[in-house]
Amino acid sequence: MERLPTPFGEQAQADPAPGPAVTASATVNEQGIVTGWSEGARRLLGYTSSQIVGQPAERLLAGDTGDAVWRDAAERRRWSGTVALRHQDGRLLRQSVLAHRQSAGGPGGAVTQWLVVSAVAGTPHPPATAAQALSERVFRQSPCILAVFDADLRLVRANAGMEHALSLTEEQMRGLRLTDIAPHAVSQEAEAKMRRALQGGEAQYMEAYIRPTGISAEHGWSTSLAPLKDPDGHIRTVCLAAHHTLHEQLARQRMLLLNDASTRIGTTPDIHRTAQELTDVAVPQLADFAAVDLLDTPRTTPPPPTTPGPLTLSRTATASLPGHPPSAPAGKPARYPEQSPVAQCLAQGHGALYEAHHPALTQWTHTDPQAAWIHDMGIHSLLVVPLRAAGTTLGIALFARHQRPDPFEADDLWLAEELTARAAVSIHHTRHTPRQHTTTMALQRSLLPQTLPDQQALDIATRYLPASTQAGVGGDWFDVIPLSGARVALVVGDVVGHGIRASATMGRVRTAVRTLADVDLPPDELLTHLDDLVLHLSAEEAGTTEATETAGGIGTTCLYAVYDPINRHCTLARAGHPPPALVTPDGTVTFLDVPPGPPLGLGGLPFETTETQLPEGSLLALYTDGLLEARDHDIDEALDKMFAALARPAHTLDTICDRILTTMLTHRPDDDIALLIARTRALDTNRVAAWDLPSDPAIVAQARQHTTTQLTTWGLTDTTFTTELVVSELVTNAIRYGRPPIRLRLIHHNNTLTTEVYDSSNTTPHMRRARTYDEGGRGLLLIGQLTQRWGTRPSPTGKTVWTEQTLTPH
Repeated sequence: MERLPTPFGEQAQADPAPGPAVTASATVNEQGIVTGWSEGARRLLGYTSSQIVGQPAERLLAGDTGDAVWRDAAERRRWSGTVALRHQDGRLLRQSVLAHRQSAGGPGGAVTQWLVVSAVAGTPHPPATAAQALSERVFRQSPCILAVFDADLRLVRANAGMEHALSLTEEQMRGLRLTDIAPHAVSQEAEAKMRRALQGGEAQYMEAYIRPTGISAEHGWSTSLAPLKDPDGHIRTVCLAAHHTLHEQLARQRMLLLNDASTRIGTTPDIHRTAQELTDVAVPQLADFAAVDLLDTPRTTPPPPTTPGPLTLSRTATASLPGHPPSAPAGKPARYPEQSPVAQCLAQGHGALYEAHHPALTQWTHTDPQAAWIHDMGIHSLLVVPLRAAGTTLGIALFARHQRPDPFEADDLWLAEELTARAAVSIHHTRHTPRQHTTTMALQRSLLPQTLPDQQALDIATRYLPASTQAGVGGDWFDVIPLSGARVALVVGDVVGHGIRASATMGRVRTAVRTLADVDLPPDELLTHLDDLVLHLSAEEAGTTEATETAGGIGTTCLYAVYDPINRHCTLARAGHPPPALVTPDGTVTFLDVPPGPPLGLGGLPFETTETQLPEGSLLALYTDGLLEARDHDIDEALDKMFAALARPAHTLDTICDRILTTMLTHRPDDDIALLIARTRALDTNRVAAWDLPSDPAIVAQARQHTTTQLTTWGLTDTTFTTELVVSELVTNAIRYGRPPIRLRLIHHNNTLTTEVYDSSNTTPHMRRARTYDEGGRGLLLIGQLTQRWGTRPSPTGKTVWTEQTLTPH
């Protein structure tokens, strides 16, 4: 029987000098399919990412281990244990692993996959001596959370507090990084501070919410990360120590709430939504009940002395703890007498704090029946804060406590005023800019392609998602441009800035791209001309008052790709734009290695072109950077999510587009997003015919004969007369004015007949009107009359003159 290697923990204790530790990690979806594979996993089991991603995870487990593991982990959020794994070369490995069940869209989302981590090589348990016995007991039994990490930020020691807080033993955690043990943004912050402590020798501090058990979510723990020196004075390890604080935590909670409000208040240009966001942020973090009442007509601040009097406002939004209905539902009028705290605060223009025994609050509740809700709900502390922005009073915000025993403090009033000010700015902006926002959206959408062109080279699906911020939509765009010879150009770009100017600049840049594409310029030359255009736009705006907003488009990015379905070649160039992702038919996802040219508008720097051959059925994903800049994850996590979404098979490209957006976005984006997914096709070889011709005038008749024979084969005899004239003219011009080699090609695609003649001369023909006695100059004029389109396509070794005839379906 084959002998299994020793488990990770035993191996670490037996080997006094293990190699450097790395983390093996993989993601497995709920169907048991591997969706992610790290370099550490390759080192552990020998499989590359392309070999294992998309395969059942069961093939990695030896024997009947898989069924037992899945049964044990079925109802858990986290699983740890030792499993028998099969190496690529057939060896069996017994490995300690830790698995976390992850959710799509952050906490609270639908469960989609498991994150499995394991230390490939561990850090040995430091030997304990008699002299260390006392310090060992102090470390193990300390009421604080203590842990020691080595220079690679891998756990070496953990005390009982750390074990209890994370519900894991020291043995299970040893050799893993904090981000492996507790995947969370706080863990990433802690690791960054550990690294600074190791490098700089200074202790670092932060607020950590240790998970998953043993720590209150409401009152955090103050955490220090201190470097530890060995007897020689060298920093080898860092100690994490966490202890509970209250007053500091309350202050930090207020700052965290204020920071949270910056992303949650004013996410849409909707007044009612903004008011509701204010109350939702305040309850329950600040208050047990919150309401927003808005004036029908905003007033200047401060109001004239003669304006105090009874007030009628519109209850716009409310939020309350469960089981405590609001005093007046949203949509109903809220009336306040002249001497009420609400009327006084509006008149004075600043917020106020009222305790239950305050005379003004007592008088209000006794004289106004509509204030009975204060007594009925048992409110003991009340904040009244005006909504003011740009010298205008928009309404009032109320914050009350009736379940939480501690009353509001002065710092709570300050926090309420800050939250209310953020909402007021958004509401004021929304009331003044709805027409501008609507105009910008209409302009942006009108400048994007309304329908995709009819072509046979690519299957295409697109998405455009405008930004949700008050800055308005930006200048992201995409385009699909049919080119000569059955080729298709794909374009994705991003103009800097937001609003009408960014959309207008985008329209000008997109029009320029289409114009340059019609000239059949190579991608690098096209971007060079586009760079000049952006420089000219910048110069035009240099004297305008709004030039600083968009800088004429300087910093605009663009990716331009041309796909040829005949030889399946794809030629690409990019100007400061993210590289496209490629999914081959076997499911491998990679980035295409396109040289990263500078953004447009800098001038003087070259762009480079790369060419690659794509298997039929490959997927190309072109996108703007807004897709990767969501605020709830970093760039690496975003790329992993995008790759996982692309790797999963789907029946339609629309499904892939929707899957990418739903996987990567948990809310409306802060920046515009343009997404284009294309699946490559290959043109059937019997749809293309080509002949190499000698540079001899006598060959023209033979070229016509080749054409007639091929058109008969394709069943296009109706076009024979016209096509023979076109071939005669183009071949004659190539022989007379060009240089060998000369090549004739016919392409039958998408109800179109394309005729191409190539020669190695760079001289470009031009149409002109011949005079009465001229012997030449009428050929191209005749071609222009007989065909729907014609043009010249330059190449590094010559040129191709082409024509297109539209075929009538039978």
